Amino acid sequence: MNEKNLIVVAALYKFVSLPDYRELQAPLLSFCRLQEIKGTLLLAQEGINGTIAGYRQQIDAVLAFLRADSRFADLEHKESYTETPPFERMKVRLKKEIVTLGLPEINPNEKVGIYVQPEAWNDLISNPEVTVIDTRNDYEVTIGTFKGAENPQTQTFRDFPQYVKQHLDSSKQKKVALFCTGGIRCEKASSYLLSQGFEEVYHLKGGILKYLEAVPPEESLWEGECFVFDERVAVGHGLEIGSHELCFCCGHPISDADKYSPKYEEGISCSECFDSLTEEKRLRQQEKWKQYQLMNQ
Repeated sequence: MNEKNLIVVAALYKFVSLPDYRELQAPLLSFCRLQEIKGTLLLAQEGINGTIAGYRQQIDAVLAFLRADSRFADLEHKESYTETPPFERMKVRLKKEIVTLGLPEINPNEKVGIYVQPEAWNDLISNPEVTVIDTRNDYEVTIGTFKGAENPQTQTFRDFPQYVKQHLDSSKQKKVALFCTGGIRCEKASSYLLSQGFEEVYHLKGGILKYLEAVPPEESLWEGECFVFDERVAVGHGLEIGSHELCFCCGHPISDADKYSPKYEEGISCSECFDSLTEEKRLRQQEKWKQYQLMNQ
């Protein structure tokens, strides 16, 4: 694979106090557009989060632009590569939180769990005294997760506090290890657990993406693929593009095996949305699929 000709996909985040985050929006958007970068960046008082894509020189220019601000001087990012643009436009959005827990008072800038490097993650989660929790949404967990990890079955991150109240006890779960796609969600989740009296909370630095990049497949405890929020849909070890695609109707990730379900019909439905399709909705979906095929001939 000749990386010089490929599009670089850069995922980044940093929890840092940004009282002037509103003033940062316009110049950041303008510079990204000048570099012909596509993707989405979120700004909030608690920091920055997002994924952008472009050619090597363009991505390097945007990262340098960000790091010129002393608050982002140590900004870390994760890279992968793709042959086709994963985003259609560039957006810089203002938010109350860069990852929405629904509790703005939870601030990773004040307290956060213990970072664990990918190379040390296997030893930690293999310890029977450690409760390992996947903090991602249920549809993400279904296509891949770490061996033995608990699935909170959340629909959004806002559901996580309720899961903690119903299923975890700081007097019983003495050691908790959290992980997510890129590290941001579990970082905030670790801050929340500490606020709830949990004393020994760990989280995977750089998230699943960094683990899949750093840990050889033969040593990996990861099972399946990792869902990503762009046109690649999912990635595997070495951040190679995975085998999943999105249902054209509901956007749920589907595997090759899912296509054998009697509820799957290309462009129309999958097992996730089949039961909710009325005849009227089915007819509308058939027309959408027809128009999509005509546009992409």
